[in-house]
Amino acid sequence: MSGAAPSPAEVTAEVRGWLGANWDPERPLLEWRGLLADSGWASPQWPADWLGKGLSAELARVATDERQSHGAVGPPIGSAMNLAAPTLLAHGSADLKGRLLRRILTGEDHWCQLFSEPGNGSDLAGLTTRADRDGDEWVVSGQKVWTTGAKTAAFGMLLARTDWDAPKHRGITYFILPMDQPGVEVRPLRQMNGHASFNEVFFTEARVPADNVVGELNDGWSAALTTLAHERGLGGSRLVASDGWQKGRTATEAMAEAAEHSRTYAWYPQRAGRPDLLATMARQVDASPVERQLIADVIARNRVANWNVERARSARAAGRAPGPEGSVAKLAGSDIARRSAHAHGTMAGAAGMLTGPTSMHDGVIAEILVSVPAGSIAGGTDEIQRSIVGERSLGLPREPSADSHVPFREVRTNSTGR
Repeated sequence: MSGAAPSPAEVTAEVRGWLGANWDPERPLLEWRGLLADSGWASPQWPADWLGKGLSAELARVATDERQSHGAVGPPIGSAMNLAAPTLLAHGSADLKGRLLRRILTGEDHWCQLFSEPGNGSDLAGLTTRADRDGDEWVVSGQKVWTTGAKTAAFGMLLARTDWDAPKHRGITYFILPMDQPGVEVRPLRQMNGHASFNEVFFTEARVPADNVVGELNDGWSAALTTLAHERGLGGSRLVASDGWQKGRTATEAMAEAAEHSRTYAWYPQRAGRPDLLATMARQVDASPVERQLIADVIARNRVANWNVERARSARAAGRAPGPEGSVAKLAGSDIARRSAHAHGTMAGAAGMLTGPTSMHDGVIAEILVSVPAGSIAGGTDEIQRSIVGERSLGLPREPSADSHVPFREVRTNSTGR
């Protein structure tokens, strides 16, 4: 599309016409997604030069709604689509975008996020994984943790330190690391709720092509902030909306893909505290007035949180990039999860600690109690989110830092012990 912006009716007509000529529910999924990507309708808000249509967020939503009403399968979800693609579009070179974006849209490449480290907690900029230049490559050594999807990922979004004499935020570079190589070892992490969704990843002189730098050398923090902003707004994007897909080979293959993807996040409803189960629990145990008040408090807070999510969606529809509202939503979510877990635990009593098929709700209550603490840590701790809201929304002074202006090699870290 060129010239003046089209009307919603024109977008609807164009999408409908294209789907009428190309959608076949018996196409292989990869073939269909290739057609969809090349048409620009897989990601209509992306620039026209990069597999999109250059539409506004509002018109892109019109296009997506028309595709969904037609029963056609859309692009994949996951870290590649939700985190890597927007970061590449904002900061990636033409070479990187040309090599990587289409395979993200088709679902051929899965990605993972290699940010967190075991020695730095929520101080992401204190990372000590290092990358040293060796001719046309970078050599990476170090360790990452809490990495989802590392076993099947073709690429990792990697933050590594490339200048130890710069302050900690300015000596980091953002790399696209090929995961299938001898220098990368992935080990699953068993959680206390019995799941193993995350991994720790070890790098022993792993190799990264010099062309796989996102943004500028030593300025990877800028690109990382884009990734993090999109991560905080993920929410329901981890789930596939398959309702309405027209039956056929394409949908069957897409649903199998979605089921495999969702298996990783099977415990996430429990991590959110399961407010949806509170009323059922109340009836089951004949909740006391005090317990019913706990439930009412959770329901009220959940409704307010949903309004905030709608506000964030409206901001995105207006074309604004993700901002501090993602931190507000994450804070609200972890608070509601804790309060919901408290209500469940209060009603269940000691029985809430039991697991197995004969336990309360088949062990779901116990899983809630041991899963909820993760919500205050994953994707940036509650403390980090409060700092973001305070500084970027409320205009409060930045939190004092004793090490933000000194060479990183002089900073005491958990990893070095200096």
